[in-house]
Amino acid sequence: MCWRIAKFVQWAVLAFALAYTPVIFAQTTVPEPGKSKKIDEIKKRGVLRAAAIGEFPWLPENTSGAGPQFSGPAWLLANSIADRLGVKLEIVPVSHETKVPILASGQADITIAPLTITPARQKVVDFVPYSGSSLCFFGLASNPKLQKAKTVDDLDSPDITMAYFTGTPPETWAPTRFKQLKYRAVAGSGANAPVEEIISKRADIAPIDNVAWPNLNVSVKGLTVFPQGDDCLKSKEMEAKTAMAIDKGDPVFLSWLTSVEQEMQPKLEAEELRILKSVKPPSQ
Repeated sequence: MCWRIAKFVQWAVLAFALAYTPVIFAQTTVPEPGKSKKIDEIKKRGVLRAAAIGEFPWLPENTSGAGPQFSGPAWLLANSIADRLGVKLEIVPVSHETKVPILASGQADITIAPLTITPARQKVVDFVPYSGSSLCFFGLASNPKLQKAKTVDDLDSPDITMAYFTGTPPETWAPTRFKQLKYRAVAGSGANAPVEEIISKRADIAPIDNVAWPNLNVSVKGLTVFPQGDDCLKSKEMEAKTAMAIDKGDPVFLSWLTSVEQEMQPKLEAEELRILKSVKPPSQ
């Protein structure tokens, strides 16, 4: 009888321990030798070569002379890949013209220079999406036409005029998204958005890349944005995927990198939001 009681106590203790022990998920397993030619090359070399060029907010370059060379979600992802492979991370500087071709030349294993996925690029490289850029819509907070609006959908009114730069994607996209708006086309000025049209009240709203909004918000006072607040930074309006890339021809490497990105997605998103919200007003 005593042994049965002892056995019951042992099982009860084990069940309690399992119930209150934190669940630890294993990292995505690195493919075995012989499965991926590129992974085998990287591990034999002992170095992961990553093509990079600084770009806010995905890969801001640190120009202070102290600390890591870069920050941002692309930097976190690259370092995690190198750590999982047990190799060092080596940065290969590139230009906007060479950040894709360098993969085919074999001078880099991955490109962490932020890339927008396009059909033309998909023909020559494989992508691992980890972020995206999209549109927000800003106007004067004092504009009575906007004060009742709560969502982007609320902006679709014949009483509201949107300004946009001619020859930019919103010119063709906006009419498919907003059926009732009036539109005001203006020549591009090199700025991120037609701010003057809003300030002068010639237009009520204008589109801006969500990653450019934090800088505009601290530079020009009295503006409001849709989606409202921090939701602008997570906007899905006219979304374009941002990715790192590898050369074509190694599906195992691609599948593993994709799994690593998916596992890290919460950390990557948090890092991007941290950088976007760290923008400070320009010095007076």
